[in-house]
Amino acid sequence: MADNEGSQPHEASADDTTAHFGEEFQSQLAAYADGVTQEEQEAIDALPSGSALLVVRRGPNLGARFLLDSDRTTVGRHPDAGIFLDDVTVSRMHTEFLRHGTAFELRDLGSLNGTYFDGVRVDSALLTDGAEVQIGKFRLTFYASRTDLPGQVADL
Repeated sequence: MADNEGSQPHEASADDTTAHFGEEFQSQLAAYADGVTQEEQEAIDALPSGSALLVVRRGPNLGARFLLDSDRTTVGRHPDAGIFLDDVTVSRMHTEFLRHGTAFELRDLGSLNGTYFDGVRVDSALLTDGAEVQIGKFRLTFYASRTDLPGQVADL
């Protein structure tokens, strides 16, 4: 009859060389796997409640960051737009971001090429953390303030 040697839990020995990483390092590693640089992660972590960050992931201005910290931010090719995206695929007044407390809504302004939320053309959508927004050739990732995410507790 075989013994049950394999059924016992393995206990670490003095020769155990398994690497263990702290929570902060694991968080940084997860951010890197998601395509977020350490500098971007620090900017996201520093966002005050009621604000958000857009980061250009594809298209012209790769890596550019745009802070959403007002009740209405327009996006377009018009020089007066709050976020100026200089490309012919972007309408003069293409879309807007509306802040409702700590939530953000994306609303297309009748653009020719449309506005996309996670790959789907929308007239309007409530944004979620990590969502992709496409405006013309630009693909941007939306990051909400960490203090406004469900399950997060703001520092007092």
